[in-house]
Amino acid sequence: MKRGKKTVTSDKKNNDEETALFLEAMRDVIPLAPSNQVVHRQKPPRPIPRPAVEKPAAEDTLSDHPSLEIPEGDEWSYLRPGLSRQILRKLRRGHWKIQSELDLHGMTRDQARYALTVFLDECARYGVRCVCVIHGRGLSSKNREPVLKSRVGGWLMQRDDVLAFCQANPEHGGSGAVLVLLKASA
Repeated sequence: MKRGKKTVTSDKKNNDEETALFLEAMRDVIPLAPSNQVVHRQKPPRPIPRPAVEKPAAEDTLSDHPSLEIPEGDEWSYLRPGLSRQILRKLRRGHWKIQSELDLHGMTRDQARYALTVFLDECARYGVRCVCVIHGRGLSSKNREPVLKSRVGGWLMQRDDVLAFCQANPEHGGSGAVLVLLKASA
């Protein structure tokens, strides 16, 4: 037991000696004057542009008639004619980062069509390439069937700026959402 006490005593002595050596070494050090500036180490993110409220949206020219037939439980997709299937494959695999999203939950058909038109026009204005449109699975609608899913597909097919779309991956909404690839702005 005496050994344990001697060890504790000698450890304390070593700590006292180290502290004394440190204080001796730092004796002539003068602290820097505090500055009232913050040093940013990383480049701040670019602000997200917001649409101007007073500017009227583009005319709603989307029709409900070219509805897209989607068999129950099937994944659905669209690729503009003449484009490589690689584009659709890359879209499914997340090659393009989702830059914006639109949630249509709780909207009527007319509200959703208008919101989609305004959203895609704003995306074109700001050069957004890949978006996620959340249309829902229809669990809250009559007969628990998706009302907007096929309509959104039909509306997207009518837009010249839509190159491709496909069902979103589970982390982005699965069968209740669609990923959309838009033309690059010129």
